[in-house]
Amino acid sequence: MKILYVGDIMGETGIEVVEKLLPALRAEKAVDVVIAQAENVTAGRGISLADLARLQAAGVDAFTGGNHIFDAKEIYPALNDPAVPITRPANYPAGTPGLGHKYLETTKGKVLIISLLGQIVGKQASQPLDNPLKVVDAILAAEAETPKAATIVNFHGDFSSEKVIIGHYLDGRATAVIGDHWHIPTADARLLPKKTAHITDVGMCGALDSSLGVTFASVIPRWRDGLQTRNILETSGQRQFNAVLVTATEQGVASTIEQIQRTI
Repeated sequence: MKILYVGDIMGETGIEVVEKLLPALRAEKAVDVVIAQAENVTAGRGISLADLARLQAAGVDAFTGGNHIFDAKEIYPALNDPAVPITRPANYPAGTPGLGHKYLETTKGKVLIISLLGQIVGKQASQPLDNPLKVVDAILAAEAETPKAATIVNFHGDFSSEKVIIGHYLDGRATAVIGDHWHIPTADARLLPKKTAHITDVGMCGALDSSLGVTFASVIPRWRDGLQTRNILETSGQRQFNAVLVTATEQGVASTIEQIQRTI
């Protein structure tokens, strides 16, 4: 099985680059399943039902979520529905809308998709979260008897140390552990010792000449002068597409991981 995990899709620019590149990439690489990070899709904050459908039409099969996945409230019913392939981080406290893990039915078997949030994520670092290591342990134990073709764990966090730790913690228990949230791809895609594919951060899809998809003009005054400024998404210039392609055996063990970085 070949699984393509696409980094944070940032706004309209990110949607457009996915629409332009993904259909041909699926054919070129003989991809079986596409999973994408959806927390920044609609104007950079959450994902609308219309944009969800649009990305599905472009070839995305399932979606993970980060700390902004709740910003578009119309997505709540989809997050709650086991049949709709979009998850929110599983380690939010009980009572939070949505499900943190779901199965995606494919022609090669079920793929278990788990979303997790790092314990320190920007301005939301003070919000209560359950321990992601304990939460993923509980999910894997509960789903141990369900036959599956692959288990994909997305870890959405700020600390590289936390992302690396969970990769090794799940080594041999997941097909892949894929970090995102930085919007900057790291150069450490590899198979861990027990054959779990791992990358600290897969990167983003959207404007290349930007600050994580945001115009420099809207953020430089914040850094230079301490001003309160609003993020304005960059819509001009070159566009980037960042993903990783994981190949797994019939037993759900990763055999390769390949970074895919393209610009248009």
